[in-house]
Amino acid sequence: MSLRPVLDDLLELRHQAHALGMASHHLVNSSFAGLYASVFRGQGLNFEEVREYHEGDDIRNMDWKVTARTGEPHLKVFREERERSVMLCVDKGPHMDFGTRRTFKSIQAARAAALLGWAANHLHDRVGGVLFGDPRCEDRYFRATKDRRALWRLLNALTTTPEQCETERRSDTLPDILRKASQGIGTGGLVFVIADFNLDPEMLKRPLSQLVQHHSAVLVPIDDPAERELPDMGRVLFHDPAGNLLEVDTSDAEARRRYRETWEQRRRRLVQLANSLGVAVIPVWTNEDVHTALMRGLERRLRMRAWL
Repeated sequence: MSLRPVLDDLLELRHQAHALGMASHHLVNSSFAGLYASVFRGQGLNFEEVREYHEGDDIRNMDWKVTARTGEPHLKVFREERERSVMLCVDKGPHMDFGTRRTFKSIQAARAAALLGWAANHLHDRVGGVLFGDPRCEDRYFRATKDRRALWRLLNALTTTPEQCETERRSDTLPDILRKASQGIGTGGLVFVIADFNLDPEMLKRPLSQLVQHHSAVLVPIDDPAERELPDMGRVLFHDPAGNLLEVDTSDAEARRRYRETWEQRRRRLVQLANSLGVAVIPVWTNEDVHTALMRGLERRLRMRAWL
């Protein structure tokens, strides 16, 4: 099992992003890029406003919910969608160097960033990003560009070992990154946050709310089964967030049950927060194929949009 992402592997994923596909209820034999486009591009149009219906308007764009609520016919107005800026915010914190199944969270995060980045590049979007969370290094920003330069530099940086960091400054936390994620990309951008979300979702409420006022956002939690289900390993020593050494009896079945319930409750709160803001949540586990996980998440998002 590789200890860190390999650049050649991330570059090779452009073929999966463009060519490999899975059966879909909405897109037959669709490619990853095609499904990505359907979820984040729609029909090449951006919703702009709802206004009263005028004689001669296309009734296919009627907003029946608003019409029913107001008693007057209303219409959805769209404008042609232009190329957009896509930001890939990738967690490089020490908690990402963890994995008990198949691979490490850091490797899954890099693969997810590569697939999403290649899909956006395939649609001629401007792609950039930020690597954050490593306490040994300053956050690294990559200005979004329409060519592949920024994406290639970001993927290359994802394979860089900590010893190669050029500076040693304070790295931003996840809430900090949500506040800064849209810097330099104007309005109407698409922000992917690929990170460890094992924290109190309340900390994300305000910065995420501010982010989605001007941009679309997608949360991609990178999870390992041992974070949800504490394995029975007997008495084990752990360090708490303050650095204190704790002894935990992992053989205690009741303690393991409470551990799982705490994780599941925290994840439910994150999903509830995201749903209230119209933000997609697409989890990726260390013991699954990244391409399959992202395709499944995009298909679920497409079905949800069809029900609205």
